[in-house]
Amino acid sequence: LNFIDLMVRQGNIDNPPKTPLVPGFECSGIVEALGDSVKGFEIGDRVMAFVNYNAWAEVVCTPVEFVYKIPDDMSFSEAAAFPMNFVTAYMMLFEVANLREGMSVLVHSAGGGVGQAVAQLCSTVPNVTVFGTASSFKHEAIKDSVTHLFDRNADYVQEVKRISTDGVDIVLDCLCGENTGKGLSLLKPLGTYILYGSSNMVTGETKSFFSFAKSWWQVEKVNPIKLYEENKVIAGFSLLNLLFKQNRGNLIKGVMDKLLNLYTNKKIKPVVDSLWALEEVKEAMQRIHDRGNIGKLILDVEKAPTPLVS
Repeated sequence: LNFIDLMVRQGNIDNPPKTPLVPGFECSGIVEALGDSVKGFEIGDRVMAFVNYNAWAEVVCTPVEFVYKIPDDMSFSEAAAFPMNFVTAYMMLFEVANLREGMSVLVHSAGGGVGQAVAQLCSTVPNVTVFGTASSFKHEAIKDSVTHLFDRNADYVQEVKRISTDGVDIVLDCLCGENTGKGLSLLKPLGTYILYGSSNMVTGETKSFFSFAKSWWQVEKVNPIKLYEENKVIAGFSLLNLLFKQNRGNLIKGVMDKLLNLYTNKKIKPVVDSLWALEEVKEAMQRIHDRGNIGKLILDVEKAPTPLVS
């Protein structure tokens, strides 16, 4: 499960798909069948894959360019947790923001799947300082992966400036709303702000137009002249659009090769929060909605539902 799945369910995305719909954008499993011209894979191979919807199923079909072999020592649940989070984190840090030694990064939702991937990848570069926001009950579990951790409801702008008076080099924002202006205000000269989600638009059980509109109104209007005067970079990143609308599967393959190399060398490892049966998808989604997870929630087609305790 990814946060984008909640946004799809609430219709908070561009061109939401029509129902009936099987959600899900990534999966892992065993190759059952191959197209006539497919090379490089055999029936029985352990693989992980990106899928343009339809991942939450017992059988999934996707073009070969979106499929990758799983390393021998990686479990299926780790593999299902790997592609979206680590490719997103890697591309934002290294392809868009050009992370280098001695830089500083602010990441929101530091306990989530992308947040944990960002923290791990930052640790592969010397002397990178990671500022993170997360719910306070997660701090104990993730404190070792983040240099400076703040409560998600605290005034993190003041906290960051207290530690680093001139701000940070990179801001990774999955919240949107008022955090856009805050993130831009924290950027050092030549710093990069990247928006890669808008989780603040997911509110209650149903889509609320007013919360949606409020979130948009809180987004600071970006003035290009101001960016020029302050030497700041503002960027957006959507892995799904890059894969399925802009046909950059080859670029992603190169990134996956680098990431699997890092995994094999024990530099990175997906964090799995919990496994859920398909019948428990409502409860699993609620856990993400309540921001209760540390790392990734996985739907396991072979898992039986957990009996409810009276």
